[in-house]
Amino acid sequence: MSKANKIIKFGEDVDGYNIPVLNEREVRAAAGLLFLLMFISILIVIMKGDFLMLKYAIVIFLTDFLIRVFINPRYAPTLILGRMIVYNQTPEYVGAQQKKFAWGIGLGLGVIMLVLQIIVNSFSPITGLICLICLIFLFFESAFGICLGCKFYSWFYKEKAQYCPGEVCDVKSRQPIQKTSITQLMIVLGFIAWIVVVVFLFNQPFSEKPYDLFGIESSSHAE
Repeated sequence: MSKANKIIKFGEDVDGYNIPVLNEREVRAAAGLLFLLMFISILIVIMKGDFLMLKYAIVIFLTDFLIRVFINPRYAPTLILGRMIVYNQTPEYVGAQQKKFAWGIGLGLGVIMLVLQIIVNSFSPITGLICLICLIFLFFESAFGICLGCKFYSWFYKEKAQYCPGEVCDVKSRQPIQKTSITQLMIVLGFIAWIVVVVFLFNQPFSEKPYDLFGIESSSHAE
């Protein structure tokens, strides 16, 4: 294999796997980093109406995904950081092909955001919806290990995805520890009802601004 082929490659060759794979643990860590960046950027837009950090976040997001898809995931900055974060954890290998498809979706969304948000310098329900979709995709990947983009892979390709996170590609019966009982479902419903009751009963007192317990703010103003 030539040096160029070693650099431009999607996925790693690991003994025991007949297709290129990726380490799901570092993918999830990278998704968590991007989620944090995008969430803070969008929060600043909502709270202050300042789009500066979001524009930088879009450039970072798009650059990272361009490297992932067109060069090699091992050279993507967030995946390198993810590898450093989870270096002490046992790798969980997943098929690279469905990840490439999912990241292609992310790349497309990033290009649209680049055009609308940065080049045209506009905002609209379209950019808001794309930001929401990206947050949902990144959150599900980082928090639950669920690659939503990978779910669409089977819609476009006839071959079955291999080595999915948590072996979700394989049809199998759930183990007892995975099953949810009626009692557990009732607890969740009861918890939701409890939250609704708390909001109804305490919305007014919770809305009151807390006072400065030690008078630090007032003393600083006096100076």
